[in-house]
Amino acid sequence: MPINVVKYGTPVLRQKGARIETITPTIKKLAADMLETMYAYKGIGLAAQQVAFAVQLTVIDVRGVTDRPSSLELEGQPADVSAFMPMVLINPEVKPVAQAVAGPEGCLSFPEIYADITRPDVVDVIALSLEGKPLQFRCGGLLARVVQHETDHLHGILFIDRMD
Repeated sequence: MPINVVKYGTPVLRQKGARIETITPTIKKLAADMLETMYAYKGIGLAAQQVAFAVQLTVIDVRGVTDRPSSLELEGQPADVSAFMPMVLINPEVKPVAQAVAGPEGCLSFPEIYADITRPDVVDVIALSLEGKPLQFRCGGLLARVVQHETDHLHGILFIDRMD
C-alpha cells in the first residue's frame, strides 16, 4: 500500500537510519509498501526516511529511464541491470571507484526541485537483499547516482547538502 512521502523540513529526513539486524515480516512489508509508493510517485529510488522510518532500507528501479544509462557488474562481469530491478538494499555501504561527474538529480521529498549534483560515476556496493543474502556489485551511470542518493538519505544527508 502506498505510504505518504514526507517533505523537506520533516525531522526524520535528517535522522541516520538504524541498521537492520533481522529481516522481519514488518521490514518485508515496509519494502513492498515503499516499492508501491515509489511507483505511485513516479520515482526511481526511495529511502525509508522518506516514508518516516529511520532504518537503513532503500528501494530502487531505474528500468523506466531510457535516456540515462546504467551499468551493473557482478564478480567483474557485466550484468543486465533490468534483471536486478526492482532492487532492495538493506544496510548499504558505498565505495567510490571512479571520478566524480555532475548530473541532474531530483528527490521525491523536494517536489519540482532539480539540480546538478557531483558524485562518483562508478561505485562498489555491499548490502543485504530482502532475503538477508549478501549483495556485492559495481554499478555506474544512473544506477550509481541513485544508489548514492538513497544511501545518503539513510544517513540523514539530503541532495541539497551536495549542491554547489
